[in-house]
Amino acid sequence: MAPATMAAVNSARILTSRRPALSKKILLREGGRVLADQLAIHGVDTVFAVPGESYLPVLDGLHENIGRIRLITCRMEAGAANMADAYGKLTGRPGICMVTRGPGAAHASVGVHTAAQDSTPMILFVGQVGRSMREREAFQEIDYKAMFGTIAKLVVEINDPARIPEHVAHAFAVATSGRPGPVVVSLPEDVLSAVVDVADARAYRATQPSPSADDMAELRTRLSVARRPLIIVGGGTWTPDASRDLVAFAEANGIPVAAGFRSQDVFPNQHALYIGDIGLGVNPKLAKRVMDADLIIALGTRLEENVTQGYSLIAIPTPGQTLIHVHPSIAELGRVYQADLPINSGMPQFAATARALEPVDHTMFASWAASARMELNEHRKPLQAPGAVNMSDIVTAISASLPDDAIITNGAGNYTVWVHRFYNHRLYGTQLAPTSGAMGYGVPAAIAAKVVHPDRVVVSFNGDGCFLMCGQELATAMQHKLDPIFIVVNNGMYGTIRMHQERHYPGHVIGTDLINPDFVMLATSYGLHAERVAATADFMPAFARARSAGKAALIEIVIDPEALTPKLSLSQIRAEAMATRKA
Repeated sequence: MAPATMAAVNSARILTSRRPALSKKILLREGGRVLADQLAIHGVDTVFAVPGESYLPVLDGLHENIGRIRLITCRMEAGAANMADAYGKLTGRPGICMVTRGPGAAHASVGVHTAAQDSTPMILFVGQVGRSMREREAFQEIDYKAMFGTIAKLVVEINDPARIPEHVAHAFAVATSGRPGPVVVSLPEDVLSAVVDVADARAYRATQPSPSADDMAELRTRLSVARRPLIIVGGGTWTPDASRDLVAFAEANGIPVAAGFRSQDVFPNQHALYIGDIGLGVNPKLAKRVMDADLIIALGTRLEENVTQGYSLIAIPTPGQTLIHVHPSIAELGRVYQADLPINSGMPQFAATARALEPVDHTMFASWAASARMELNEHRKPLQAPGAVNMSDIVTAISASLPDDAIITNGAGNYTVWVHRFYNHRLYGTQLAPTSGAMGYGVPAAIAAKVVHPDRVVVSFNGDGCFLMCGQELATAMQHKLDPIFIVVNNGMYGTIRMHQERHYPGHVIGTDLINPDFVMLATSYGLHAERVAATADFMPAFARARSAGKAALIEIVIDPEALTPKLSLSQIRAEAMATRKA
């Protein structure tokens, strides 16, 4: 060996011998404590849970993290999972839900499905039988990979307590990266109670794709030759900044913007370029504009069934319109529609890049955008309704009275059509509604909204059938001193199903009538301020009292069963169906 080389080796040996030996810090913790500590590291501040004996060590770990992580104790797992979904929508961080094995997991599955279809980051931690009991159909045992495999982005069972930090970090990364969605983590009892010495993970980082310069150049070229362009927004990964960047891009290029199903807060509804929502009860003139457009820029939306009105507005697989489809999941691009320009990108990344584009000359389609806005204004004029209560007047009045940052929640049912049609969303992060169409969402979503934003007004719309699916969570609101305003639209039936029943089998009524409790008495028993309204003129005074009650409040609105939709009464729907049958 050359002298110079020998000198270098000897020098390295001397430096190595002088380096102090690394001392290994032993930190023995139960698996449940390790998991709770990982949640704190990943920035979790809230857990929605129904406690269970299958994950007691995790609960004890959360006890050791009091002050960093708030535990919201819920009354049913569906409510807890819906709250986690709403939290994920509002924050962009995974909503955390914990439930026990078997029945707890089954109840929580509705929230997992909603998070999947709504592209919401969420992690469900669910108890499991001990490893030695697996595959014996032990007490409350379920194979979660089989159960959740088609609706969750990832299902993992942690079978080694030393791998808890690894698996939890992976769960956070998967839930938030690309197209966000739910992750299910199964926790065998004996893994949680095992004592282990393991290092913590670092805080996760979400990753999102960005559009290429070539993509954006082609988008601008296609936009420059369009005469009837249209943007449709929806899906996940939106942020307040992305919404503002989208507004700037649309303004600079004069492009009208329509909201996909229950994505109305992505673009300010009062803006001159906003032309309405494409979902249930769509304005027929807006539906025609989608078909007549020569360029559709679909941002974040999957162009799912409700947005395309049963896949009728855009032809499959090759649309008649030029289609630019921007989506954070590469798997979604080309899945149903063959876009002329597919762009794999998160919405913040795309919107910021689009804002920086040189604007095109949009004088050729200025009248196209202006007339579309005029059609929306006409569509939003309050309508006459049978009975003493007019929901279009009530929702219009609520919209005018609330601050811009008020949060509106709802579940599923015909009552939602009035909310979507007549409420103006002015800011991003003000709409919580399930694109999955799940009933029972409005109450728990409002509670989660108050957890995240205690100083903002939160109004929860519910049908009478929808309300009772998670209505017991009123107890959760009161226990945690949260004060949403719950509105129950009571028509004594499962209204949406009755509507379809009358359209397909007119007069053959079965299974859709409801005998309800006294909602005011029910709410009062939980400790809420509660009132009943049976006339339009009585609503706003009652709403004012609810807002000033200083605690959660409920207003029951008793509406005529004939007021089934904003456009048609129950009798009209039945008469039209019978006439069609005779013809």
